[in-house]
Amino acid sequence: MKQSRKLFEEVSDSKTASEKQSQPGPIEKPGSNLAIRIFLGILFALVLGMILLGGATRQTDSGLSMTEWHPVTGFIPPLSEETWNEEFLKYQETSEYKLINKSMQLADFKQIYWWEWWHRQLGRMLGLVFILGFGILAISRKIDKSWAKRLLVLGGLGLLQGVIGWWMVRSGLTGNAVDVSSYRLAIHLVLSFFILLLISWQFSLTYYQPHELYQARRVRIREIENLSLIFICLIFLQSILGALVAGIDAGLGFPTWPLMNGEFLPSNSFEYTPWISNFLENPSLVHFNHRMMAYLVIIPTVWIWLKCRKSPHARLKLLGNAGAILVVIQICLGILTTLYSVPFLPALGHQVTAVLLIVLYTQILFQSRYPGQIDFRG
Repeated sequence: MKQSRKLFEEVSDSKTASEKQSQPGPIEKPGSNLAIRIFLGILFALVLGMILLGGATRQTDSGLSMTEWHPVTGFIPPLSEETWNEEFLKYQETSEYKLINKSMQLADFKQIYWWEWWHRQLGRMLGLVFILGFGILAISRKIDKSWAKRLLVLGGLGLLQGVIGWWMVRSGLTGNAVDVSSYRLAIHLVLSFFILLLISWQFSLTYYQPHELYQARRVRIREIENLSLIFICLIFLQSILGALVAGIDAGLGFPTWPLMNGEFLPSNSFEYTPWISNFLENPSLVHFNHRMMAYLVIIPTVWIWLKCRKSPHARLKLLGNAGAILVVIQICLGILTTLYSVPFLPALGHQVTAVLLIVLYTQILFQSRYPGQIDFRG
């Protein structure tokens, strides 16, 4: 005989275990997403550290101090005065030493060598952490095929970044070059930003099951989503311009603001031939474009902030406010870096803030594409 049901009985309470198990949605081990989240968090911290140390290496002109790349044995530093002298002799063969650092002594060489050495060691540590972490997750079956593919993409990009890093260094060790190629520097920097963006996005995914994402996407906030995409694209373009500015030391020639040595557009902005090369190699025009892009970024910043303020989602309001504040800080750091001819800490802070902007607006993009449910009772 079928048992009668109570009038106010919860429907979910009446479901049997077999019915619950047959509901759509992936069945994963408890804690699997937490394990992936921890792994991604560690990777994020290490990549951010790589960007910080890479910026410091660039600021101290240390990148060409190590003239060889030994992926496996290169973790061993010089351990005796003899090996230090050998490394110094290799550096003395470079154009950077012959044309710029001719008066450098061994003690000075050691200082720049350690910056580059630690940068490379952090890269090795990142690779080792990825291999061990991915292996543990796979062996313990904490990841399915979908997550395995996502993580392997990150690992592949990390490996590519290491190759590009050496490709960049090699450009400063050949011919009469006294610095790395600004083009290769831009590729190296932007790829590191893109890797952080992917890690941030995947980190956010760990808080949801696929069926929850499908449901949330039905109520996506398209206007904020589209504006966030525009903002992220502009920041990547601005990062490329910033790398070009750093690569040709364009920030040193115009220590004034808002004008550039008394001019809005420097009069020598188009003196290079061919004409198109001015946009990539002429310090005056490259610096000018970097400034103009900063002003352009303000437009979507204000627009996103206004839209987030009107949103009923508390996270979007918080992220919109934080993004607007961070853009103001970034512009101030850029002005400070310009006025004082690229001092170490403001310049490094300028680079780190660019990373934080990409990560923060990636979160705005995620939250607008997959907005959570609103509890109007709160």
